[in-house]
Amino acid sequence: MQPEVPVLTGLTLEALTKRFGPVTAVDRVDLNVAHGTLVCLLGPSGCGKTTLLRMIAGLEEPTSGRILLDGTDITSLPAHRRDFGMVFQSLGLFPHLDVGENIAYPLRIRGQSRAAQNERVRQLLELVHLPGYADRPISKLSGGQRQRVAIARALALSPRLFLLDEPLSALDAKLREAMQVELTQLQRRLGITTIVVTHDQREAMTMADLVVIMGNGKVRQIGPPVEIYRRPADAFVASFIGTTNLIPARADGAQGAAVPGGRIPGLLLSQTSATLSVRPEDIALTDPESAPIRGEVTFVRDLGATIEVFINCEGTEIIAVEPPRERREIRPGARVGIAITPERCVVLPP
Repeated sequence: MQPEVPVLTGLTLEALTKRFGPVTAVDRVDLNVAHGTLVCLLGPSGCGKTTLLRMIAGLEEPTSGRILLDGTDITSLPAHRRDFGMVFQSLGLFPHLDVGENIAYPLRIRGQSRAAQNERVRQLLELVHLPGYADRPISKLSGGQRQRVAIARALALSPRLFLLDEPLSALDAKLREAMQVELTQLQRRLGITTIVVTHDQREAMTMADLVVIMGNGKVRQIGPPVEIYRRPADAFVASFIGTTNLIPARADGAQGAAVPGGRIPGLLLSQTSATLSVRPEDIALTDPESAPIRGEVTFVRDLGATIEVFINCEGTEIIAVEPPRERREIRPGARVGIAITPERCVVLPP
């Protein structure tokens, strides 16, 4: 009889909870992360995402619940025995050590030989596109280069899990976007399970295989970025990831739904009233004379790649987005028509 092959189940959180006195920072979080997945914990400041990451890392002790890695309970395992790589917002590089010494530090404290350290440093600098930088002082590096060094150091011991807490927040916008792509490509090449904490929804949409939306210590929705964007679970999720229009609606009894400024033909509601989530790119501007919804333009913002038009529909603000090639002469004060197809409306729960 063949011996059973153990099934690697990845990272599992079971009802993980953390309380600080009367405050519940993380409230019964359940999560399953398959091997090789890049997960973004996304939410506003104070929602519990960093506390959750610190419990996974072993830096905070859970009040209740369990953490399992490949089916083994590691809830009580000290941080230094978990073999996880970590990059914090502050990066934590040693300014008195050069690049190579910073990367080699975890190898040195594990007692590896100088030759092994040097070879591993060389490999990692190639991996993060900094070949030949081993002798550079940390003070002579740019923000993006320091970020790469911190990542290389966290990967030095081939960690079982890679944890990053707001790793790109100190970078300027252009460098941040470049590093998002670079970090994602690196994670794909290594195939290492990675968890990133961020409050930047664009970062989560760019990087993640799986997004975990958190609010008030609870998980509000888990799913691939596009699924969460297109099918938000509630108004909190809809308004947090991307820009959306939250539009009150009520069944009009005529095979449609009444909304401020008009109606959406063909939208059938299962309840008397509801809130709709409609993304700005799904709002079509039309001739006000024949449009099912009408409003007045209050503001126009040209962002280069897109043009945002803000419209007041009987006291409800609706934002529409158009590409520049469709730019029409619309100015504040103009009357415009709006058309929304029922398929683009997400009916949110009460």
